[in-house]
Amino acid sequence: MTRERLRTWWLPAAAFCAALLPPAHFALEVVPVYVQGVVAGLVAAVAARMVPRRHWPLFAVVAADAVLRSPGFLLAVASCVAAVTYRRPRHLVGYAVAASLLAVLPQPGADLASVLGGAPLFVGFPMIIGLWVAARAQVVAGLRERADRLVSEQAARAEQARAHERARIARDMHDVVAHRVSLMVLRAGALEINAGDEKTAAEAELIRVTGKEALTQLRAVLGVLEQGERDTCLTLADLDWLIEQSSSVGVAVERWDEGTPREVPATVGQTAYRVVQEALTNVHKHARTATTHVVLRYLPSTLRITVENTAPRGSAPAMPGSGLGLTGLRERVETQGGRFTAGPAPDGGFLVSAELPA
Repeated sequence: MTRERLRTWWLPAAAFCAALLPPAHFALEVVPVYVQGVVAGLVAAVAARMVPRRHWPLFAVVAADAVLRSPGFLLAVASCVAAVTYRRPRHLVGYAVAASLLAVLPQPGADLASVLGGAPLFVGFPMIIGLWVAARAQVVAGLRERADRLVSEQAARAEQARAHERARIARDMHDVVAHRVSLMVLRAGALEINAGDEKTAAEAELIRVTGKEALTQLRAVLGVLEQGERDTCLTLADLDWLIEQSSSVGVAVERWDEGTPREVPATVGQTAYRVVQEALTNVHKHARTATTHVVLRYLPSTLRITVENTAPRGSAPAMPGSGLGLTGLRERVETQGGRFTAGPAPDGGFLVSAELPA
């Protein structure tokens, strides 16, 4: 992370500013001081931009600046960069020796004490700062890695807890629902065998077959719930079978398609099947004597499913319902980016409509 930050604006800016500070000496005295500073600063900024991919351009500029003018704060910037970026001790020692020699170069008009003081000022102290910055960056990186690992472990534990809870719910549902449906299938089979007339036997056979199919779908759903996988149950290809099941119990259902039928994603087909299934279930409960129309409209970018029943004829008894089926359908459709509506129709019937991206 620290090496990446060296590529940002602050290192070239620091090199540019540091190159403006040393006074002019030697052969460059004929050039104005501010011109020297601007030129040296621009060259140093360009060289600093190459860090940490390449260190030598910055160090070469620093060496040339120290020889042609005088060692100064540009050398301090290079020393800090070396301490931050170098990881091998021999590289740091080699740089420290070379930079110290540059720092103690003889300067016109400077006494020995000030010349010798350049090494700790422009090399030693900046390198200490750079080593501290590098060590701090390593500690921060370690703490960040540890936090990421803890977050991953926490997410894994949460997922494991959800899997255990799904498995527990699946077992409870299997013990309660599957057991009772199995008893219904067995009793229907016994009734079919002992029936005194063909009509009763046919009705018993229908109950038995429907119960077996319900058990198959229930076990599939419980398997999905227990394993945490996606639903791989019935799709649009099974709509005719679903409508036939409703017709076999005396519910008038008509289906037609509009547009050009085409293949749709598996999740869209499964959701469309569930929409029709839930709508027909509500018809069985509340409007057995009504006529139901199932329409699939294949639009350019969507699939629209409409299930509408007319007002029921007579006063057939209605079965109780919780209303959770339509709520679950709405959530399922909206999760896939679709739109869902359900409510009374103007003619006294009921309308369920869903539009899914396809």
